[in-house]
Amino acid sequence: MVSTALALASVALPGHAQVQTLVPTPVAGAKPATVERIKVHSIAIEGNLEGESADRDVVVILPPSYGKEPSRRYPVVYALHGYSIGAEQWMKEIHVPQTVEGAFAEGAAEMIVVLPDSKTAYNGSMYSSSQTTGDFETFVSRDLVGYVDSHYRTLRDRRSRGLVGHSMGGYGATRIGLKHADVFGALYLMSPCCLSVRDPQSFEPDLEAKVAQLRMPADSEDLSFGPRGALAMAAAWSPNPRNPPLYLDLPVKDGTARPEIIAKWMANSPLAFADQYIDNLRKYAAIAMDVGDQDGLKVDTRKLHALFDSYGIANSLEIYPGTHTSAVADRFQNHVMPFFSAHLAH
Repeated sequence: MVSTALALASVALPGHAQVQTLVPTPVAGAKPATVERIKVHSIAIEGNLEGESADRDVVVILPPSYGKEPSRRYPVVYALHGYSIGAEQWMKEIHVPQTVEGAFAEGAAEMIVVLPDSKTAYNGSMYSSSQTTGDFETFVSRDLVGYVDSHYRTLRDRRSRGLVGHSMGGYGATRIGLKHADVFGALYLMSPCCLSVRDPQSFEPDLEAKVAQLRMPADSEDLSFGPRGALAMAAAWSPNPRNPPLYLDLPVKDGTARPEIIAKWMANSPLAFADQYIDNLRKYAAIAMDVGDQDGLKVDTRKLHALFDSYGIANSLEIYPGTHTSAVADRFQNHVMPFFSAHLAH
């Protein structure tokens, strides 16, 4: 068994795939947005050991006026999905484009909304930088932004770019936001997972045996949620190019915790590395966080809020009635979009 001294980030990955979320009432008179599905090639993801495609699916939501005002440029909001889903499922959870259209109809300034797909063989990239999985951190912060700026009428200024994510996407928005304040101007963190290595819970007793049977990442499709989540984090945070065929190290071997691997996971925990990027945080026009009152992730979200407060970083935290996913569509329409409307440069 894993030592009780080992705390696993995996318990912070909510155990769901596609979920049903509350749908905000359609706003009367809302004008239709345009949905485009495109492919974006990422140099940062090329050549990864896991075989993840460098051509990523991306959904782009263009505001109602985009086709009517050809000289107008727009801010962009990049919205990151959670673990075990991709961009299409994320659209369904937050009910896009309805919620985007509703936000505009309720008075939010028009913006372009971009939803990149970062699902991998193990159901999630963790938006991290790994030779095994690929550098999804740079995909979002450089390749995706560069593509959108060169193919759409954007305001090409960090002050006009927002970054938001939910769950694993909230982790991604935290990680990327801390490191890339030169790219983004405002942050919104929705129920961020994996902010720390959490309280002790054992891996499945047969995790190592299950992983040993895999001959390629695609074989993991038959694994249950827990082992697959552990593989996703190992691929992102403890890659090992000398350990084929999966090219990763688990934080446990022969049932015993491996401190040197746990240290790598801890080094990827925002609560452990945020202190290094405080000057970056001061560059943001605004930082917001929210989390449901029935969501266990509220514990670490409060800690991140307190950490920012301790440095005098202006930020807000709202704990609202709900579970991990129940209110995400309402939050996106009535909180996320108005937040970026207020804090991005138009």
